[in-house]
Amino acid sequence: MSVFEGCKMARKLPDEGDKKFLVYAGTGTDLIFNHGIELPGFASFPLLEKPSTRDVLAGQMQALVQLAGELGVGCILDAPTWMANADRAAPLGYDAERLREVNKDGVALMEEVRMAAGRDDVLVSACVGPRRDPYADIPPMTVEQSRNYHGAQLAVLKETSVDLVTAYTFNRLSEAAGCVLTARDIRLPIIMSLVVETDGCLADGTKLVDAIDQIEAETDGAALFYMVNCSHPTHFADALNAHPRLKGVVANASSCSHAELDEADTLDEGDPVQLGKEIADVMRENPSIRVFGGCCGTDMRHLREMALEVDRR
Repeated sequence: MSVFEGCKMARKLPDEGDKKFLVYAGTGTDLIFNHGIELPGFASFPLLEKPSTRDVLAGQMQALVQLAGELGVGCILDAPTWMANADRAAPLGYDAERLREVNKDGVALMEEVRMAAGRDDVLVSACVGPRRDPYADIPPMTVEQSRNYHGAQLAVLKETSVDLVTAYTFNRLSEAAGCVLTARDIRLPIIMSLVVETDGCLADGTKLVDAIDQIEAETDGAALFYMVNCSHPTHFADALNAHPRLKGVVANASSCSHAELDEADTLDEGDPVQLGKEIADVMRENPSIRVFGGCCGTDMRHLREMALEVDRR
């Protein structure tokens, strides 16, 4: 048994108890609007290769660890690998070998942050994203195509110290199912996080809970659990229906639609206090939720208000 495998076995994943975990998936908008850092193709993994921007990536997660410690919750550190797949990396000049190394390096940076924290309630996750823009009107992959495609990145991540993988912003059912099956095949715990539109449905009109049930049936319940991300609570609050397999909510600061946010040239940071109350309300109505946090437009202010309100209720 390797040292990494032993560490993984010693840590409890978010579905193994009552402890809540804070997560920060809003790093991209934070980098652009708050740090003035350009993201080529909205990919953050190239920032790993420059010491100055690498330090910023580490700093974002160090702030998360500090906040979680102050508020008495665990946290999940997401490696900046959401777009580090073949199709999205190729236009940025990354071949297969360079892509392999940057995936490993993203996890290594998160491991450095975790080791400095010295806590057993800090988990390291690697982000994986859909093959193409989740908001584009394009045909989905088949389940088998998805298994083959996502298998390349997941196989690399399996070689690292990650505790789990989080598949963020998926909205095509066959691709989501294929990604989950691939993770199951290589024994890598995976959270499948879906994205909904302002009506609480996926882009093709499928209700969120129906999407979860369909993926569950296709994969024989292989995902660790499900989340919803990159949406505002007013979009998904009425769509969760206390589904027992949905255990995470990672919310946008803005209540605008994805199309509106895509056209925005300024950051809509919403109201951190109100967002905190809305997340706490969602979690009260959906007691299975163990993971919560912020997506686009959020920063530590939003996460602090969420955690404070969740603790009060």
